[in-house]
Amino acid sequence: MKFVTVEYNHELFVGLLDQTEAAVLLLNLAEEARMGIRSFPPSLLKCIDLGDLFIKKVKEVLDWVTNCGQTSSFFVPIEQVTLLAPIPRPSKNIFCVGKNYAEHAIEMGSEADIPEHIMVFTKAPTTVIGPNEMVLNHKNITAQLDYEGELAVIIGKKGRAIKKNKALDYIFGYTIINDVTARDLQSRHKQFFIGKSLDTTCPMGPCIVHKSSIDNPNSLNIETKVNGELRQNSNTKNFIFPIEEVISILSDGMTLEPGDIIATGTPAGVGKGFKPPKFLSPGDQMAVTIEKIGTLKNTIQE
Repeated sequence: MKFVTVEYNHELFVGLLDQTEAAVLLLNLAEEARMGIRSFPPSLLKCIDLGDLFIKKVKEVLDWVTNCGQTSSFFVPIEQVTLLAPIPRPSKNIFCVGKNYAEHAIEMGSEADIPEHIMVFTKAPTTVIGPNEMVLNHKNITAQLDYEGELAVIIGKKGRAIKKNKALDYIFGYTIINDVTARDLQSRHKQFFIGKSLDTTCPMGPCIVHKSSIDNPNSLNIETKVNGELRQNSNTKNFIFPIEEVISILSDGMTLEPGDIIATGTPAGVGKGFKPPKFLSPGDQMAVTIEKIGTLKNTIQE
């Protein structure tokens, strides 16, 4: 199941993509036709908070739509909706794992920069934008805007001190994040938050894939293209710290909650890693593709 947040007829809806991804089932419109009420919460964040009950209700609606033989009445063509970030406004900062691929750590410094312990920073909720939205160029404060394609984990239930062998049970699903970064600000301030938290620098989407559709998140192909040029090409099997370990360490003394977002790190091939660097320019088109999820496309403001 691939969940989306869309705008349709000036309203926001939680939706489910069909198998072709050419249409979206607007859950509350279908539920209204089935039961006479819109019983789904108005945001995917609140839906995730329902836990297994949400998935049960989705399956009931989907079965009803399929069995009544009027699927075309409830699935809206994707061209008629505006895709937003699946979680347009996270309730917390986005957790981000730094240098989680050895080759990326090396391209940003040397083998000595491969971390022994997990590195974590955050991005502000105000960074989030959706598929096809424009990333501001912020040319008044940065000349080194860079891309970072990443797999992101969406937490599905509350937990603290989560054991590695139970960690995947706490996941709702997976999405794509482009951790756009101002490298010069990152260097100037000697920490990551400012350079990582400029407005519009966290494109997310196009959907959240439910965990039931991905058997092993630690074995997914990931690539990033800029203007059609392949820049990043790797697989999450190359994580230094696999997802189970990331969740376990983060939750050791901190409660993870439904809707929390964890970006798992970016592979080698970022702009700063080239000689000379290939930083983003106005008009550049970025496309991050992750196996079994889809492609997240965004353009830098001209």
